[in-house]
Amino acid sequence: MRKEANILFVGVGGQGTISASNLLSAALIELGYDVKMSEVHGMAQRGGSVSTQVRYGMNVNSPLIEMGTADYIVSFEKSESGRWLNYLRADGTIISSLHEIRPYSVNMGKEVYPEEILLEMENRGFKVISVDANVKAIELGNAKAANMILLGILAKELGLEEDILKNLIRQYFKPALQEVNLKALEEGFTRVEVQTV
Repeated sequence: MRKEANILFVGVGGQGTISASNLLSAALIELGYDVKMSEVHGMAQRGGSVSTQVRYGMNVNSPLIEMGTADYIVSFEKSESGRWLNYLRADGTIISSLHEIRPYSVNMGKEVYPEEILLEMENRGFKVISVDANVKAIELGNAKAANMILLGILAKELGLEEDILKNLIRQYFKPALQEVNLKALEEGFTRVEVQTV
């Protein structure tokens, strides 16, 4: 298990970034780590950018991740990883869904969607793990479970035991949502259909 890390969860309102970071934080606290978390909702209810920062270790003084110090960016929407790239360490890892949510400005032709953003980041030397999390979650029965797929990939990278997260899902999720989220977490741990960029 990695002893300390700075993790930035980024996405669009309604994608479950906060749920995933809460679950991770609860697991780390259970393991005895000092955990600090901060949330920035932005225009979450209108599909705006959302980020949460999770820092853990033996002694964490601040909940905020400084630019250039994040070990991981977990991106629930492909282009969001590029928006927050300045926060990632040079040897950091990007875990990203391939899901695209095109903003109004792109739909109106005022901006261009960064189709090759993940490839560009890989070409700059960052480790990029990508997966079509939304498609896989739909196959499992609920598109909103995509966040658990990405959380499973992150947890495996950290060396966090799958059973700890599974127990927390059983504890905090409504019974009707437990099965699909448990399956989604397993998908992340096994990295089913993870793609190279």
